[in-house]
Amino acid sequence: MSKFVFTPTDSHELSDSYDAIIVGSGGTGLSAAIQAKELGLNVAILEKEEKLGGNTNRASSGMNAAETNVQLMHGIVDDKEDFFKETLKGGGLLNDREMLRYFVDHAPLAIDWLKDHDIELTDVTITGGMSKKRTHRPASMAPIGGFLVQNLLKVARKEQIPIFNKVKVIAVLQDDDKKVDGVKVVIDGTPKEIHAKAVLLASGGFGASKDLISRYRPDLADYKTTNQDGATGDGIKLAEQVGAQLVQMDLIQVHPTVQQDHPHVFLIGEAVRGEGAILVNQEGKRFVNELSTRKIVSNAITALPEHSAYLIFDQGVRDHAKAIEFYDSVGLVEHGEDLASLADKIKVPADALEKTVKTWNKAVETHQDSQYARTTGMDRGVTSAPYFAIHIAPAIHYTMGGIHINSKTQVIDENGNAIVGLYAAGEVSGGLHGNNRIGGNSIAETVIYGRRAGQQLTLFVRQH
Repeated sequence: MSKFVFTPTDSHELSDSYDAIIVGSGGTGLSAAIQAKELGLNVAILEKEEKLGGNTNRASSGMNAAETNVQLMHGIVDDKEDFFKETLKGGGLLNDREMLRYFVDHAPLAIDWLKDHDIELTDVTITGGMSKKRTHRPASMAPIGGFLVQNLLKVARKEQIPIFNKVKVIAVLQDDDKKVDGVKVVIDGTPKEIHAKAVLLASGGFGASKDLISRYRPDLADYKTTNQDGATGDGIKLAEQVGAQLVQMDLIQVHPTVQQDHPHVFLIGEAVRGEGAILVNQEGKRFVNELSTRKIVSNAITALPEHSAYLIFDQGVRDHAKAIEFYDSVGLVEHGEDLASLADKIKVPADALEKTVKTWNKAVETHQDSQYARTTGMDRGVTSAPYFAIHIAPAIHYTMGGIHINSKTQVIDENGNAIVGLYAAGEVSGGLHGNNRIGGNSIAETVIYGRRAGQQLTLFVRQH
């Protein structure tokens, strides 16, 4: 089957005005544009990079939602209230509760909306900080990000939504009454004004911005990042120019399992641990509950003398986390026919590794991890040869802070008032995740709040 290729609209077709302009072509921007177009709006997506999809392309684990039909098909009886409480706890109780409530309540509807567009997430796994399998992913177990972007682009093409790449937005325009009036862009070095009644900033976070990281978290300035090069906080800077308030900018998530021994940095998705992998140190011993929140696991790895660790798993785990095929294809995975040969390759004591795995397998059998109280990701032990290891260390992954918005995605200014006609959603906004984002919640946010933004843009344009 040939791979779907989406061709961006030629920049010469960029009109002087639209009902609404969406800045950014990741999951948030695509979901918003599709929702708004289906409600009758004339919209356009502007993307500064050549490649479409932004950081969404790099998401691997899945999309969280509770009380879904998919969960019931798998025999999982979940509770939205548990999802709410666990996300709040995971975020250090710093989450915007109104935003979180909308998020939790509308997550199953977002799964259904995707299904209505032939984007089916029929398998479930689990991520850190969650008590139930509520991370939805394709039946193929393929990484969620590329799957979602490709399929949303198919819908966008069917809906004839113009998506322009290599168009950089440099300012949000306002009229004399401070109402949003469009954007100023640069195309091939030439500035142009495009007018619109509403603008949505869906341009992602600032995980690849050395200047913003240095300003808000100088302690992380030398960390590598899992983000694509375009994640430089442009939307945050655009919003600041028109008086938007920023929130929680110092809350930056470090992802615990990132392979950094190669020129390219590769995030090893949480689903690998969710399907049964364990972490060991250079002594071949476990040192943390692998499915604690990302903050806790990252801190535990950083506290090791070597500041890195190994993910250890077997063929059974590999069969349930298809992303491992990709990790192996680019040379990230060490192989061993038995644990002793694997230990030799990663230079940890074989007897210690064998003892660790034996203890872990016993914990899985009894569902009682007396060492680190792990209760999830225990469907299978590390029992089926061959055995595998991936060397990992923490890296900058996600920026929880950003533009202050309310649950209607309206951008809030320094005085607490909505900036008329300006909206933001996705990682460019702050508040939803508190001080630690739960794995599987970012993709959920892109669809839930992308749809929300599309609906709110439509209501606003109809009224004006």
